[in-house]
Amino acid sequence: MTDLLAFTAELVDIPSVSHHEKIVTDHLEGMLRAVPWLEVDRVGENLVARTSGSGPRLLLGGHTDTVPPNGNERARVDGGVLWGLGSADMKGGVAVLAELARTVEQPAIPVTYVFYECEEVAAEFNGIERLFRERPDLLEADAAILAEPTGSLVEAGCQGTMRLVATFGGERAHTARAWLGRNAIHRLGNVLQRLSSYIPREVDIDGCHFKEGVQAVIVEGGVAHNVVPDRAVLTVNHRFAPDRTPEEAEAFARGLLAEADDVEVTDMAPPAAPGLDHPLLAGLLQRVGEPPTGKLGWTDVGRFAARGVPAANFGPGDPKLAHHAEERVGRGELERAYSVLRSLITEGVQEPA
Repeated sequence: MTDLLAFTAELVDIPSVSHHEKIVTDHLEGMLRAVPWLEVDRVGENLVARTSGSGPRLLLGGHTDTVPPNGNERARVDGGVLWGLGSADMKGGVAVLAELARTVEQPAIPVTYVFYECEEVAAEFNGIERLFRERPDLLEADAAILAEPTGSLVEAGCQGTMRLVATFGGERAHTARAWLGRNAIHRLGNVLQRLSSYIPREVDIDGCHFKEGVQAVIVEGGVAHNVVPDRAVLTVNHRFAPDRTPEEAEAFARGLLAEADDVEVTDMAPPAAPGLDHPLLAGLLQRVGEPPTGKLGWTDVGRFAARGVPAANFGPGDPKLAHHAEERVGRGELERAYSVLRSLITEGVQEPA
């Protein structure tokens, strides 16, 4: 087996900030097209490698893009730890999947490996979404595992995410005679108080714990230093558990923004239920040997679940270090993730005795 830490460092040293994944995709394509048991297709900067075979097909996916660098664009290895941009999120996971693709010649189940672009930016650019639009046949699978950083534990499903933009109107006046106007920014007071005092809703679904959230993330307003503002805009992000529909989550968030003159949902990604009753995902959980948790962030697991494909998150790296200047991944995490996934695809689903 290749030294996974060195392989991940090699990938970290190939810049691939979102929208600039061509070089790393070229690198992976050259590597995988040389593997005789893989059928390889490329759509833009999305690379799909598939094995043949019968039985339930497992899709293993990882995004190749990173967020912009923060003084950490070069790989640095210190003992058994690799530091660098994307080491955890998620070039460590990509290295594990690429190594599986080029070393497991005869998996017990058919496997599809997907390396895709633009996960870290707006949904309209997302590589998985592009493949579903243009080549859905390449993503056909019975279950999916995304190698997002989870500390090599199973983070099942994912929460939904919604962005709402609330507009508050007022009336301009000179600040020396403010009583002649209506301050739109002041109208945010009750809403901001309601948001800051919100106690997160918590729910357990199929043994997985989810904790919701709602946060004011952007405030815009003001005309001049001596003018009562006649307009203010508040952007809110709402994370909601899989037991709520997007419509229910929207109704809840609109209730928190009751004073607004207008509320528009500008972005929404649906949640995904854990789905761990699928034999392939149950097999993953069995091999990990630790209880699952609910994914508090949103991942592309939601895209698969929305199309009836149960999916989970499992990969090397601490998710709390994602996008952090001190992002890093350890050799042991990489090797554990590789070992678990290799066992799953080489042994397949074991029938009960």
